[in-house]
Amino acid sequence: MLFAMEHSRVWRVAAAGIALSLIAPSLLNAHTEPSVEDLKARVANALIADRPALCIHISERQVGEADRLYVAGDSEKAQVALADVIAYSELARDYAIQAHKHEKQSEIAIRKMARKLADVKHTVSHEDQEQIQHTIDRLQQIRDDLLAAMFPKVGKK
Repeated sequence: MLFAMEHSRVWRVAAAGIALSLIAPSLLNAHTEPSVEDLKARVANALIADRPALCIHISERQVGEADRLYVAGDSEKAQVALADVIAYSELARDYAIQAHKHEKQSEIAIRKMARKLADVKHTVSHEDQEQIQHTIDRLQQIRDDLLAAMFPKVGKK
Protein backbone atom coordinates (compact mmCIF):
# COMPACT_ATOMS: atom_id res chain seq x y z
CA MET A 1 0.00 0.00 0.00
CA LEU A 2 2.81 2.41 0.89
CA PHE A 3 4.51 1.67 -2.43
CA ALA A 4 1.28 2.44 -4.30
CA MET A 5 0.95 5.80 -2.50
CA GLU A 6 4.56 6.74 -3.27
CA HIS A 7 4.13 5.60 -6.84
CA SER A 8 0.99 7.69 -7.37
CA ARG A 9 2.67 10.74 -5.80
CA VAL A 10 5.54 10.42 -8.24
CA TRP A 11 3.11 10.28 -11.13
CA ARG A 12 1.21 13.33 -9.89
CA VAL A 13 4.44 15.32 -9.58
CA ALA A 14 5.52 14.20 -13.05
CA ALA A 15 2.11 15.09 -14.50
CA ALA A 16 2.25 18.52 -12.84
CA GLY A 17 5.73 19.10 -14.29
CA ILE A 18 4.55 18.19 -17.78
CA ALA A 19 1.51 20.45 -17.46
CA LEU A 20 3.70 23.32 -16.28
CA SER A 21 6.12 22.85 -19.18
CA LEU A 22 3.18 23.09 -21.58
CA ILE A 23 1.66 26.14 -19.91
CA ALA A 24 4.83 28.11 -19.08
CA PRO A 25 5.69 29.18 -22.67
CA SER A 26 2.23 30.68 -23.12
CA LEU A 27 2.62 32.57 -19.83
CA LEU A 28 5.96 33.94 -20.97
CA ASN A 29 4.46 35.14 -24.23
CA ALA A 30 1.63 36.86 -22.35
CA HIS A 31 4.13 39.28 -20.80
CA THR A 32 6.09 40.72 -23.68
CA GLU A 33 8.73 43.40 -23.48
CA PRO A 34 7.53 46.84 -24.65
CA SER A 35 8.97 48.01 -27.95
CA VAL A 36 11.78 50.54 -28.10
CA GLU A 37 9.33 53.05 -29.57
CA ASP A 38 7.00 52.54 -26.59
CA LEU A 39 9.92 53.08 -24.21
CA LYS A 40 10.93 56.25 -26.06
CA ALA A 41 7.39 57.57 -25.69
CA ARG A 42 7.47 56.88 -21.93
CA VAL A 43 10.58 59.02 -21.37
CA ALA A 44 8.77 62.35 -21.73
CA ASN A 45 6.06 61.39 -19.23
CA ALA A 46 8.31 59.74 -16.66
CA LEU A 47 9.51 61.42 -13.49
CA ILE A 48 12.96 62.99 -13.78
CA ALA A 49 14.34 60.45 -11.30
CA ASP A 50 13.01 57.55 -13.40
CA ARG A 51 14.26 58.81 -16.76
CA PRO A 52 17.94 57.74 -16.45
CA ALA A 53 17.04 54.06 -15.99
CA LEU A 54 14.53 54.22 -18.83
CA CYS A 55 17.05 55.86 -21.18
CA ILE A 56 19.70 53.31 -20.25
CA HIS A 57 17.24 50.50 -20.97
CA ILE A 58 16.60 51.97 -24.43
CA SER A 59 20.34 52.28 -25.08
CA GLU A 60 20.97 48.69 -24.00
CA ARG A 61 18.19 47.42 -26.23
CA GLN A 62 19.60 49.39 -29.17
CA VAL A 63 23.10 47.98 -28.59
CA GLY A 64 21.60 44.50 -28.87
CA GLU A 65 19.64 45.54 -31.94
CA ALA A 66 22.77 47.01 -33.58
CA ASP A 67 24.63 43.77 -32.92
CA ARG A 68 21.78 41.75 -34.44
CA LEU A 69 21.63 44.04 -37.48
CA TYR A 70 25.38 43.86 -38.09
CA VAL A 71 25.19 40.07 -37.96
CA ALA A 72 22.30 40.21 -40.45
CA GLY A 73 24.37 42.47 -42.72
CA ASP A 74 22.15 45.56 -42.41
CA SER A 75 24.75 48.22 -41.61
CA GLU A 76 22.49 51.19 -42.34
CA LYS A 77 19.86 50.20 -39.78
CA ALA A 78 22.62 49.27 -37.33
CA GLN A 79 24.02 52.79 -37.60
CA VAL A 80 20.57 54.21 -36.79
CA ALA A 81 20.49 52.00 -33.69
CA LEU A 82 23.97 53.25 -32.72
CA ALA A 83 22.75 56.85 -33.04
CA ASP A 84 20.00 55.98 -30.55
CA VAL A 85 22.59 54.46 -28.23
CA ILE A 86 24.47 57.75 -28.16
CA ALA A 87 21.36 59.94 -27.89
CA TYR A 88 19.73 58.00 -25.07
CA SER A 89 22.98 57.51 -23.18
CA GLU A 90 23.46 61.28 -23.27
CA LEU A 91 19.90 61.77 -22.02
CA ALA A 92 20.52 59.23 -19.24
CA ARG A 93 23.65 61.15 -18.23
CA ASP A 94 21.83 64.47 -18.24
CA TYR A 95 18.84 63.20 -16.27
CA ALA A 96 21.05 61.33 -13.79
CA ILE A 97 23.15 64.41 -13.11
CA GLN A 98 20.06 66.62 -12.89
CA ALA A 99 18.23 64.30 -10.48
CA HIS A 100 21.37 63.16 -8.62
CA LYS A 101 20.02 59.63 -8.97
CA HIS A 102 21.16 56.58 -10.92
CA GLU A 103 24.54 58.12 -11.70
CA LYS A 104 26.51 55.05 -10.65
CA GLN A 105 24.12 52.59 -12.32
CA SER A 106 24.18 54.66 -15.51
CA GLU A 107 27.97 54.78 -15.55
CA ILE A 108 28.22 51.02 -15.06
CA ALA A 109 25.65 50.30 -17.77
CA ILE A 110 27.39 52.63 -20.22
CA ARG A 111 30.74 50.95 -19.52
CA LYS A 112 29.17 47.56 -20.24
CA MET A 113 27.65 48.84 -23.47
CA ALA A 114 31.04 50.19 -24.59
CA ARG A 115 32.61 46.79 -23.90
CA LYS A 116 29.84 45.02 -25.81
CA LEU A 117 30.37 47.35 -28.77
CA ALA A 118 34.12 46.72 -28.63
CA ASP A 119 33.35 43.02 -29.01
CA VAL A 120 30.97 43.74 -31.89
CA LYS A 121 33.60 45.93 -33.56
CA HIS A 122 35.88 42.94 -34.01
CA THR A 123 33.22 41.02 -35.91
CA VAL A 124 32.22 43.61 -38.54
CA SER A 125 33.81 44.91 -41.72
CA HIS A 126 36.45 47.60 -41.64
CA GLU A 127 33.99 50.23 -42.90
CA ASP A 128 31.56 49.56 -40.06
CA GLN A 129 34.29 49.59 -37.41
CA GLU A 130 34.68 53.38 -37.72
CA GLN A 131 31.05 54.07 -36.74
CA ILE A 132 31.23 51.61 -33.86
CA GLN A 133 34.47 53.21 -32.63
CA HIS A 134 32.82 56.63 -32.79
CA THR A 135 29.99 55.30 -30.62
CA ILE A 136 32.46 53.77 -28.16
CA ASP A 137 34.32 57.09 -27.94
CA ARG A 138 31.09 58.99 -27.27
CA LEU A 139 30.07 56.48 -24.59
CA GLN A 140 33.48 56.91 -22.97
CA GLN A 141 32.97 60.69 -22.89
CA ILE A 142 29.53 60.24 -21.35
CA ARG A 143 31.05 57.96 -18.70
CA ASP A 144 33.72 60.56 -17.98
CA ASP A 145 31.01 63.20 -17.53
CA LEU A 146 29.16 60.96 -15.07
CA LEU A 147 32.33 60.21 -13.13
CA ALA A 148 33.16 63.93 -12.97
CA ALA A 149 29.68 64.62 -11.60
CA MET A 150 29.97 61.86 -9.01
CA PHE A 151 33.50 62.76 -7.95
CA PRO A 152 34.01 66.50 -8.44
CA LYS A 153 37.56 67.75 -8.11
CA VAL A 154 38.05 69.91 -5.07
CA GLY A 155 40.45 72.85 -5.09
CA LYS A 156 44.09 71.80 -4.93
CA LYS A 157 46.12 73.04 -1.98
